[in-house]
Amino acid sequence: MVGKIHPLSFDPSRPDFSPYGLTCVHWKPSPMPRPDHHSEVELNFLKSGSVTYLLGGKKTVVEVGKLSAFWAAIPHQIIDFTPDTVYLVATIPLHDFLNWQLPEYFVEQLMHGRFLSDISSDRSQSDGRLFEHWVEDLQAPTSVIEKVVLLEMQARLTRMAYNLTDENKGECFTSIAQSGLNKVEQMACYVAQNYTDKLTAAQISKFVDLHPNYAMSLFQKTYGTTLNNYLTQHRISHAQRLLTTTDLKITDIAVQSGFLTISRFNEAFVRACGCSPRDYRKSHKMTEGSRKRRA
Repeated sequence: MVGKIHPLSFDPSRPDFSPYGLTCVHWKPSPMPRPDHHSEVELNFLKSGSVTYLLGGKKTVVEVGKLSAFWAAIPHQIIDFTPDTVYLVATIPLHDFLNWQLPEYFVEQLMHGRFLSDISSDRSQSDGRLFEHWVEDLQAPTSVIEKVVLLEMQARLTRMAYNLTDENKGECFTSIAQSGLNKVEQMACYVAQNYTDKLTAAQISKFVDLHPNYAMSLFQKTYGTTLNNYLTQHRISHAQRLLTTTDLKITDIAVQSGFLTISRFNEAFVRACGCSPRDYRKSHKMTEGSRKRRA
């Protein structure tokens, strides 16, 4: 008999990029004082209500009854929800996800920070049951149960990916137009679109026509992190993607991610991820077969 399951909520004291591992839980939305970041692929299934994320600088709505997925290394933060919201969240270790050899288009979109929603409208009940099974299975999992859950997750995402034909690929992206963004959200969006450039706080504040000191203070008050930290988080996320999906040299990855020197890159990466870029690549690198398939 499975005991009563209590919904979890975001812990703002958790370290950045602290791993969740393989999980599936009932989630209780709450105002998030800062973005969360972790290397897993995250699945959301909303049974009722409404949840809005700020994901990679864009407002994004989770649709009721549709499986949604995104790479959670992209800074994501719940900024709005309704009291009647009931939803479940699953996290999949990145190395497992990458080794599944899902369709290239699907993987590339997730790894570039896109929020994907299944276009199917007739799988709400079965998806709800599937998530509930995962919640129960992963309360006290064995290695066999974890393997079964991963196989089921792989099969479900494979079905989702192959639903995306050329005609309906655009329908899987759910977001709110940027015209509705306030000054702080505009700054977040500007960072998300230009983080690989040599950005400064002065440039970002000029973009929204605010004094730099006021802009930085407003940003930190709203998101619970400094503008410079937010910029660094995006660069680290970009570096993670390159480390796991390419054979680029680490020095080249540092430059392409927006870092001016390799020493600054290494320092920021270790501080954010708890390991060096080289060790991160060893832990999350795709299998050789998967890499050849994507070449």
